Amino acid sequence: MTDVVGRALVAGSRCSLTRSVLAEWAAGGTPRQREYLLGYLEAEAASRDASKRRQLLRRCAAPYAKTLEGYDWTPASFPEGFGRADLESLSFVGAHEDLVLMGASGTGKTHLACALCALACASHVEARFLTASSLVMRLRRAKGEARLDRELSQLGRARLLVIDELGFLPLDLDGARLLFQVVSDAYERQSLVITTNLEFSRWGTVFGDDQMAAAVIDRIVHHGRLVQFHGESWRMRHALMQQDKKAAQMP
Repeated sequence: MTDVVGRALVAGSRCSLTRSVLAEWAAGGTPRQREYLLGYLEAEAASRDASKRRQLLRRCAAPYAKTLEGYDWTPASFPEGFGRADLESLSFVGAHEDLVLMGASGTGKTHLACALCALACASHVEARFLTASSLVMRLRRAKGEARLDRELSQLGRARLLVIDELGFLPLDLDGARLLFQVVSDAYERQSLVITTNLEFSRWGTVFGDDQMAAAVIDRIVHHGRLVQFHGESWRMRHALMQQDKKAAQMP
């Protein structure tokens, strides 16, 4: 089998074409016809890949189009045996491991979570991005409309699920139970990325129940990694008011 035919078969399989039929037609063509067929199939495969990535990004619904290019890793402190390479390769997703990005507001947690979603979608890995409050509201609405199981099933299709801003708003008991259901369903099946400004010891104030918080933490830390963020808020360092303040202090 020539290299051209082999490449055509690979491109054809990416387009869900029948391999045996494609091989028969490719083998029977002239060299020029094979080159033409290869060019068409590779263009079609690239187009389908791009369409799939756009579709996944749209469904993911990350609030910002972020990447890791130029990302400031300085505030991030990684646990032993886990680092940037593990994030960039998405190896933790393949292993169904969780991440907790913990630190003060403005230190890069949401940026990193959005960039991980973009990486996942580029690799044809389904991802979802929701804030903790919007997730609870979505589940509460689904429960009221008697379609909670279907909503949970849809969330469960994502191999990577980001829950952003856990701890910004407290949850009532019903909301805490709904969020616990998501974490419990994801355990050893999906990868959760949770961003929070609260230490684990304060999660009881979010869930309104120390036992509920302990049950959530227990599932997350079992196959999870903690990445801590330190330092001043990036937004505060680059705030227009800061610039105005400096200008006002100039003689």
